[in-house]
Amino acid sequence: MSQLRRGVVEYCVLALLWDDRRYGVEILRELGKVDAMVTSEGTIYPLLSRLHRDALVEAAWQESAGGPPRKYYELTPAGRQALEEFSAAWPEFNDAVLHFLNKNKTR
Repeated sequence: MSQLRRGVVEYCVLALLWDDRRYGVEILRELGKVDAMVTSEGTIYPLLSRLHRDALVEAAWQESAGGPPRKYYELTPAGRQALEEFSAAWPEFNDAVLHFLNKNKTR
């Protein structure tokens, strides 16, 4: 299950950045609202670094009114394209997995 989750959480992070930029803890909180996507700082920050290295997100530090500066992440055009491609492929992939799961139930 962890491999499945790991492969999907990247796209959930990109989806969270679709409309607005967010900082790491904010992304963690949003993921944590869905049980299957709960993750830790030890997972999310390396993921964000990789997304940045792969040019799917941009990162910039910004001063915070109530504490230390925060690193905000936002989608790049390549990140938007990757998310659109995943969104287009997901229904077919999901249907294929359900096909085999349902086939197993009829045995």
